[in-house]
Amino acid sequence: MSETRRFAIRRSFLLPLGLLLVLCLALFFIVIAKGEPTGKIIILGCIILPVAILFLESAFRQAIVDDEGITVKKFLRRKELRFAEVTSVDTVLVRRRAFLTLGAEDDFLILSNAYADFPALVKELLARVPTPTVSAETQQMAAAPPNKSTDIVSCWLAVALMAFILFIQLGGRF
Repeated sequence: MSETRRFAIRRSFLLPLGLLLVLCLALFFIVIAKGEPTGKIIILGCIILPVAILFLESAFRQAIVDDEGITVKKFLRRKELRFAEVTSVDTVLVRRRAFLTLGAEDDFLILSNAYADFPALVKELLARVPTPTVSAETQQMAAAPPNKSTDIVSCWLAVALMAFILFIQLGGRF
């Protein structure tokens, strides 16, 4: 009997994303408390909303692999796909970003290399899906799954920028 494996989004991405959300919220409340123009508050709200959604989606996302299939849990959603139903396993590579698509008759799942231990996730999936469903590109990608870190670097840069803006908003002193 095989074990159930859980894969979550990399913590190295969630940490700066969560920090960015906290800094954005702090700036939002400071701007409100200082009575800044409404336009500034609206712009900050428009920045906070997608950051908060991305954080919630990423923090709650899990791929759970067992002998029967894969379940992807998202914020307030859940999607399951049984390995016996899989008709195709394909890969799309965009620079260092990999997307693994598991297709069934009328359903599909897309997994990216944003998951921690993506190579193990790919290995687990390919060991369980019907072999004829796996494309040659997927087999090639599985031999050396790409590692993407530019999203983490970008997120840390956004944190630094937001910290600088917050510092200026506080009058350049603490």
